[in-house]
Amino acid sequence: MTHFEAVARLGGVAKAAQELQVTPSAVSQQLRLLEHQLGVRLFQREKRHLSLTIDGERLFQTTTQAFESIREVRNAIVRQRESFQLSLRVSPSFGEKWLAPRLAEFSKGYPSWNLRVATPNFSDFETEVIDLDLRYGDGGWAGLYSDCVVNDLILPMCSPSYLAELRAISPDPREQLRHARLIDSVKAYFRWDYWLPCNGIQGARMTYPYRFDRSSMSVQLAKDGAGVVLESTSIAFEDLVSGSLVPVSIEFEVIEFPGYWLVCPSRHMNRRAVRLFSDWVSRVGKRDTDLARRFLADKQLRISFERRPHFGARDDKAAPMA
Repeated sequence: MTHFEAVARLGGVAKAAQELQVTPSAVSQQLRLLEHQLGVRLFQREKRHLSLTIDGERLFQTTTQAFESIREVRNAIVRQRESFQLSLRVSPSFGEKWLAPRLAEFSKGYPSWNLRVATPNFSDFETEVIDLDLRYGDGGWAGLYSDCVVNDLILPMCSPSYLAELRAISPDPREQLRHARLIDSVKAYFRWDYWLPCNGIQGARMTYPYRFDRSSMSVQLAKDGAGVVLESTSIAFEDLVSGSLVPVSIEFEVIEFPGYWLVCPSRHMNRRAVRLFSDWVSRVGKRDTDLARRFLADKQLRISFERRPHFGARDDKAAPMA
């Protein structure tokens, strides 16, 4: 059929042979075979000139449409192969507050990419068409490749107006937190019930008036002056820089721990798109972690690296996606 379409479109055997890179006799042989199979004449042969018969014209109209559709699909496949497509799932608050603001930077460096981002929950790589996850946790997911891309820096913070209210109660930051309204991010690894005893604070109000399973909501409420939140610079860095959130006290050390991980089956790392995105997010994550460390150091805050014991005791399906 290819030989027939080329002859009918170009108007001659020689031109068709040149386009198809075969001999004219091979083209003529294919035309005779096709006419024999169909039992009709497709061309009128007058000396060296060929013209389509009625049956030939009908067949040509159909083959032209079919071959055009094939060419369009082929070109689309080539364009898709030359571009990069990536599907990933990300922790909701991290996706909103950290990843999304940096995707414009990513798009400038990788303008031909098609990126699909989904939330929440962890991906089931055996049943879902997902290239990778950006997960909140402590790493070590069984059977999966994992690489920490962003360290979390955790500290208590609140709005300047609420801090003024606390300082009116007492100059002692520990006494302030005993009377503070504590906002609880229920899916965070470092929560008040762990942090307060570690910092020598007894008798604080442990019945939280506000509890959220999204860190972004906890941070927003703290910005609005409703209480103190124990949260990370990954979620709240811009608010700290702008001054809409402030550290409660320089007496409390900032906790640093490996919080956000690129996770996927090891075989996915063989894909160039996955490797390139992994390199990019690791590079940007390290840059921003260093920036947050310098910012906190300038505020005279000390940083200590910590990993809670028994981090990995949680079931993967119930693990937090802060």
